[in-house]
Amino acid sequence: MTTSLHDHFRWIPDPRTGNNKKHNLLELIILSVLAVLCGAESWYEMEEFGKEKEDFLRQLLPLENGIPSHDTINRVFMLINAELFERCFRAWTAELSQGLGEAGLSGEKELIAIDGKSICNSACKHQGLGALHLVSAWSGRNQLVLGQQKVDDKSNEITAIPALLSLLNIKEAVVSIDAMGTQKAIAEQIIENQGDYILALKQNQETLYEQVINQFNFKEDSYSQHLDKGHGRAEIRNCKVINELNWVDEKENWKGMKSIIKITSERIMGDSHSIQDRYYISSLRADAAYFNQAIRAHWGIENQLHWQLDVGFGEDYNTTRNKQAAQNLAVVRKIALNILKADKTSKASLKAKRKMAGWNHKFLLSLIAKSNS
Repeated sequence: MTTSLHDHFRWIPDPRTGNNKKHNLLELIILSVLAVLCGAESWYEMEEFGKEKEDFLRQLLPLENGIPSHDTINRVFMLINAELFERCFRAWTAELSQGLGEAGLSGEKELIAIDGKSICNSACKHQGLGALHLVSAWSGRNQLVLGQQKVDDKSNEITAIPALLSLLNIKEAVVSIDAMGTQKAIAEQIIENQGDYILALKQNQETLYEQVINQFNFKEDSYSQHLDKGHGRAEIRNCKVINELNWVDEKENWKGMKSIIKITSERIMGDSHSIQDRYYISSLRADAAYFNQAIRAHWGIENQLHWQLDVGFGEDYNTTRNKQAAQNLAVVRKIALNILKADKTSKASLKAKRKMAGWNHKFLLSLIAKSNS
């Protein structure tokens, strides 16, 4: 059985030299993806998965030299070119997205949320290693990871976000980023690539921030309220939008800026009650109901991606210290996550689906088959 994983990841050149190629590189990559899909969270568990499922795996992989050891898997992932690996991942995800079709309403723009996350246990104080930090792009429409970009050790997300944006097709999409990414150059890059932006605004843009706050002392152009209730708590989000920016002089420095947004979030949980104001700028001219929904959707990257990677895949507990291997392993987790997200036949949690894939060969094959569409 040939899968879309075979088609997209076969282009990665084998980094090994000489006769040190007992196990085929593509087989090793696909074995790791299947292992993580079925619950493996370490190199050792990948090996054990392979041993337990060897007869079944031969339906998908020749495995002429059997199952590679965990040390072999680890060493190979230390050598694989991370940039090429991520490029293959983006191409595979683009094909998967097309197969899922248009999940949004007709004419609705795609929402792409961009945010960063550290893999906590990749740090080692004794070796002077900081944690690997990755910036990811999340599709709100299809609930898929579109790509990731490593943040260099002596840099921050401000340099990683433009690099990630340059790798994505954002034409006619709306890109949302938190305050770290609210930079003039990033706004300009999005507009020049025919996208739109919703950028969180904080004191790091002092003059613009003050002008936006002052503008909301006057009447807004649009207003919307939304109530969320559940799990013993309630949140009321009041959204105000101003499209006429005659008194916001700083707008001239932000390419395409057409709207400012204020979200007042009131949260009630038992006896606890809090109110918080948040501000945004956007290149869209839209009503408050749209912005209320779109800004709320941005946090899907926290709940549906970062939280799932930590809770469902144990990402923060992984102790891979080699940055290249950790970066490549993060891609493997995201491949598995996308495969699980693409499945609409079961309403089980991702954690439950991983167990089902490990228990039920038919279900695992169905997941792989869907990723081929």
